[in-house]
Amino acid sequence: MIDYFSIALTHGLILLAAWRLLLRGELDDDTLTPECEARGEPEDRRPWLANRAAPPGRGGDG
Repeated sequence: MIDYFSIALTHGLILLAAWRLLLRGELDDDTLTPECEARGEPEDRRPWLANRAAPPGRGGDG
């Protein structure tokens, strides 16, 4: 009995946290940062790929 209660309680709290995160206003905020807007560049949504070189044989000059 206590096992079902603890599982239901923890899953309910996780569900509540996910629901509150989904309802946040800044989740759907696609505005540019002031630095990117001043340069006229789109904001990089994947900063971890900024210093990644193109793989050999793909893209680039051909």
